[in-house]
Amino acid sequence: MSDWYPIMLKVAGRKCVVFGGGPVAQRKTEGLLQAQAVVCLISPHVTPQLEAWAADGRLLWSRREAEENDLEGAVLVFAATDKPALNQSFAEAAGKRGIPMNIADDGEAGEFIVPAVLRRGGLVLTASASGAGPALASRIIHELADRYGPEYNENIEALRTIRAIVKAEVDDPLERRALLQAAVADDALEEWRSSSKLQDKADLIARLRQRVYEDRKG
Repeated sequence: MSDWYPIMLKVAGRKCVVFGGGPVAQRKTEGLLQAQAVVCLISPHVTPQLEAWAADGRLLWSRREAEENDLEGAVLVFAATDKPALNQSFAEAAGKRGIPMNIADDGEAGEFIVPAVLRRGGLVLTASASGAGPALASRIIHELADRYGPEYNENIEALRTIRAIVKAEVDDPLERRALLQAAVADDALEEWRSSSKLQDKADLIARLRQRVYEDRKG
């Protein structure tokens, strides 16, 4: 039985530390950059991609061995060196400071694990085997990528607009829920991508109400 509690964290503008400079550290860093975190990378040597990100100012690279003071002010820490004993020492130091720590070579030993992720704009799909089988989680994400294609970038932006309009224009919470459920049907999502109804609040609400009626009638 899994004892992990799934959660999404807002780390934009907040310090996250990555110890290590290899391919694993690069993957962890990429996810943090996508979340707009302030990434502090500590390692004497890094991959060409990490070095390029540092040169572009996308992360802060300290080209040296790690020190405990590197943890100060961090909200998340990733131990991703190729030395298990060193990773464990980082975990213990982070634990003393109450900072959640991910251990790349032994996810179940850390305080949090990072699931496989598929991003489609604001849509974020994740899969995890609770640290037991990352390859399975990765396979599932690849399958989801076929089902939820790039068009979902547009879908999410359309639904953001629809939700704001429905919340502003419809007072009855039960009707709001019904309208928003009708808005996410597959054919509805396709309609919003090619519709001008999002430009007219009254037209949009009328169309959603029609969809609710059709769903109930059918």
